[in-house]
Amino acid sequence: MQPFEVFAHCPRCAQPRATAHPELPFRCPACGLVLYFNPAPAVAAILRGPDRRVLFIRRAFEPAKGTLTLPGGYVDFGETAEDALRREVREEVNVEIASMTFLCTALNEYPYQGVTYRVVDLFFVARPVSLNGVAALDGVESWCWLDPAEVNLDDLAFPSVRRALQLYSLRGLP
Repeated sequence: MQPFEVFAHCPRCAQPRATAHPELPFRCPACGLVLYFNPAPAVAAILRGPDRRVLFIRRAFEPAKGTLTLPGGYVDFGETAEDALRREVREEVNVEIASMTFLCTALNEYPYQGVTYRVVDLFFVARPVSLNGVAALDGVESWCWLDPAEVNLDDLAFPSVRRALQLYSLRGLP
């Protein structure tokens, strides 16, 4: 189910949806509320470490529990993408980012509790301040350093991560 399908009634005045099929944006004929359903921004780090390897995490929760992905997460209100990346990497693997370079965006869908959210993932290539203290923290089952060229793309949690790693490898970034 898409987020806009959840709204059978206006969230402001409780008027039933005007049509049997959800429309974008949601428009309430009673109170005039117009509600847009834009994709949520998320960030992920291709965190470079030793020997051209990249830090991968194994997801501790659904969706895609147990699969590989990159550290990252949603951008919170009031955050830039760069601030969100620093926060998410710190929260998930206890690493501070020294520098980052934007790589690409990719579309993604994130199913959560019966609702499938549309997401725009922003990928950055990042260098850590230090590799000491890497740990599996919030939502992370485990972590490992892998050569992205040797990762089986079918083992990755999301299609957007596959696309970013393919682009990273094509560009031959150090």
